[in-house]
Amino acid sequence: MILKKVFRTLNSEIKNRGLYFAVLMNISYVVAAMRGTFFKILYFQNIRSSIFFLQSNSKLEVFNKKAGITIGKFVFMRKNVSIRIDGQGVLEIGEKTFINDNCNINCIHKVSIGKYTKIAPNVSINDHDHNYKASSTEHLLKGEVKIGNHVWIGSNVVILRDTVIGDHAVIAAGSVVKGNVPPHTLFVNKRESIYIDYAEKSS
Repeated sequence: MILKKVFRTLNSEIKNRGLYFAVLMNISYVVAAMRGTFFKILYFQNIRSSIFFLQSNSKLEVFNKKAGITIGKFVFMRKNVSIRIDGQGVLEIGEKTFINDNCNINCIHKVSIGKYTKIAPNVSINDHDHNYKASSTEHLLKGEVKIGNHVWIGSNVVILRDTVIGDHAVIAAGSVVKGNVPPHTLFVNKRESIYIDYAEKSS
């Protein structure tokens, strides 16, 4: 059954892309799966996963034995994705989630991303801030980021600590998100252009 589905998919790709490009694409998938397996072996105590894909220059970094990553099946991460887990951080990525180029996830407490979520290029997700006020001994302020299922996150979005994004929500490109985004809603940061003339006036 699985082989039949694989051959059917390959045949469809060859028809749509041509044999040469279909072969190139599938070679890149195999290499990405091998890279995912490498990081799974490297951090075998910290990562729980089935097959996932990690394209070139993407990396997982774990810096604490208490940190943990759970990656669902067929998660695909494109080029230059950076995931960093420290402290007692817990990162969960649901199955068939897609993370595009140049995204970064920094987790020291908890970040969860649901199933079938699509994340566009240059997205930054952080569950902590630097404690610039220094009102306590903690130099980092920890929170949680929870992203639901079937969420679409546009390019250049920044998601900050203490954020919950409901299922099927859409985050518009360039938005900064903090707080609660209800399910089935489009979140847009309102922006306006301001022009300030700073040139010296001739007398």
